[in-house]
Amino acid sequence: MRRAMAEAEVGDDVYGEDPTVRRLEELAAQRLGKESALFVASGTMANQASLRAHTQPGDLVLAPADAHVLLFESGAASALAGVQIRTLGSHGVFDAADLRAAVTPPDAHYPPTTLVCVENTHNRAGGRVFPFELLGEVTGAARERGLRLHLDGARLFNAEVASGIPAATWAEPFDTVAFCLSKGLGAPVGSLVCADRATIHRVHRIRKQMGGGMRQAGILAAAGVYALDHHVERLAEDHANARRLAEGLEKLGLGVDPPPETNVVLFRVPDASGFLRETRARSVLVSAIDATCFRAVTHLDVGRSDVEEAIGRIEEGLRALRA
Repeated sequence: MRRAMAEAEVGDDVYGEDPTVRRLEELAAQRLGKESALFVASGTMANQASLRAHTQPGDLVLAPADAHVLLFESGAASALAGVQIRTLGSHGVFDAADLRAAVTPPDAHYPPTTLVCVENTHNRAGGRVFPFELLGEVTGAARERGLRLHLDGARLFNAEVASGIPAATWAEPFDTVAFCLSKGLGAPVGSLVCADRATIHRVHRIRKQMGGGMRQAGILAAAGVYALDHHVERLAEDHANARRLAEGLEKLGLGVDPPPETNVVLFRVPDASGFLRETRARSVLVSAIDATCFRAVTHLDVGRSDVEEAIGRIEEGLRALRA
C-alpha cells in the first residue's frame, strides 16, 4: 500500500484532474452498484454531507439507537445540517413498525420526517450485521412513506464478508451509501459516498463547503484502490480473530456481550478504571464505552499471535487487580 501511494499518478482533484482519485471513485461506484462516487476525508464527512444532501434545516432524521451519526460525530447533524435525529429500536436494529410509528404527521407542530439512516455494521452494538430480510422490510416501509434512505456503511465490507451478501446488494435500496477505507480495509485516510450522479453532484458541493477539497489526493486514493483490491476478503481473518479474543476473554471470566459477528468485541469488567490502568500498563489498548464496558477491535495490524499476546497480558492485568 505504501508503495502504491508513492507511485500514484496525481493531479488536482479540486478540478477533478486526479486520475487516481477518479479510478477509486469509479471502483467504489462499481463495487456498490451505484452510478457515481465521491472521495471524502472521513466517515463523519461522508455521513454528514449525505445528511445535508437529503434534508433541509428543521427536518427529522430517523436512525438506529446509538447511531454513529448521533453519538460520535460531534453534533454535526444539528450544527451543519440543522436536523433533529430520533433513534429507533435497540442494539443497532429497528423494524418497519418502529419506523412507521416514528414518522411525524403532516402538521406544522412537527418537524417533517425526510430521511432514514441505517448503520451496517453497527459500531456501538458490537459490529452487528443488520438482518437482511428485516432491512428489506425497513427500506420498503421508508419508500411507502416517501422517505430518503442513507446507509452508514463504514464497515459495510465486514457485513459483506460475514453474511456472504455482496456490498452492492446491501447498498441497493439506499439513495446514498458511505463506507470507510480507514477501518478494516486498512487505508490511512478516507471514505466514499456512493449514489446517483445528481446526488453526488450535490454532495460534491457540500464537501467543498466543509473544506474537504483536496489537491493531489491521488496519494491517498491509491491506498483506497489497493485496499479494495486486496483487503476485502481478508476481513474474514479479523472476524476469526475477534471470535478467538472473545473466547479468551470469556475464559478469563469477563462477560462478552454480544458474541462478535464481525470484528468488534464488547466485554464487561467490574472494575473499569483499574482494568484500564492495568491493561495500558501492559500496552493493551482498548476503548472504554461506559462505566463497565470496553470495546476491542481486530483489524489488519492485529494478527492471531497478537490476539493471544493480548489475552495473556489481560490475564496478567486481572491477576494484578485481584491482588
